[in-house]
Amino acid sequence: MIYQTAKDWQAAKNKRVLFYGMSGLGKTYLSNLLRAQGDWFHYSIDYRIGTRYMGELIADNAKAYAMQVPFLRDLLLTDSIFIGSNITFNNLAPVSSYLGKPGNPDLGGTPIAEYRRRQEQFRQAEISSLMDTAYFIGRSQRLYGYPHFVCDTGGSICEWANGNDPDDPLLTELSRHCLLVRIKGDDAHTQELIRRFDRAPKPMAYQPEFLLQSWNEYLSENNCKEDEVDPDKFIRWTYARALSHRQPRYESLAKWGITVTADDVVTVKSIEDFDALISTALEHSA
Repeated sequence: MIYQTAKDWQAAKNKRVLFYGMSGLGKTYLSNLLRAQGDWFHYSIDYRIGTRYMGELIADNAKAYAMQVPFLRDLLLTDSIFIGSNITFNNLAPVSSYLGKPGNPDLGGTPIAEYRRRQEQFRQAEISSLMDTAYFIGRSQRLYGYPHFVCDTGGSICEWANGNDPDDPLLTELSRHCLLVRIKGDDAHTQELIRRFDRAPKPMAYQPEFLLQSWNEYLSENNCKEDEVDPDKFIRWTYARALSHRQPRYESLAKWGITVTADDVVTVKSIEDFDALISTALEHSA
């Protein structure tokens, strides 16, 4: 870890942290709080994915739909209109819409082969965005003069990194530049995330092997064909399994940094609170 003790953290002129954990536990909340203080550069992995690595894919997908409408087709072919996505830190819907949900096209689903292709695009984009962290640390200081840096990751970082591998390339690179901070929830948080997802199911990124296994099990259990799958029912069915699949992977990542709880995160209201949170976690780690 780049900060071994609470004293190291408190004395650091340039503080650099990376938050990871399940979506909905406070990563972006903390990142927004730090950015609002004025001295922290907020690097959003999801925003980087949607703008740098998948922006063209998202725009082309929207254009493909527009080309099916004669009126819009003529305007596109004559360069009379422009189609793009309006991705912001607080609106990442274009990325989710592009990933889609596998299943019956008549129910808004995407054929599983195409869905897996887009999942692979996302995997590569997220890894590339994470590996860009050091570049943005330098850029934030050189170009904008920010002394501190926070990397706000997506919930799927644990799918691409192996915390049990001491030579994992992603974790090795990230831990060289940032203090890795896991935000950990308890069983109550997990159940609330499942209830929230059940009310409004959203596209997710899955480890390829897990996705294939889940897809085959769903087809078998429900005795249905690929184009008969209800997309929302499938991702609801898969979500709790995905959280269970991710827990040991998050645990393996924890040894690369420190852990704070989601309950502690919601009590953070200022920079002073945040510094105290990290200092306490470093003391416990030591």
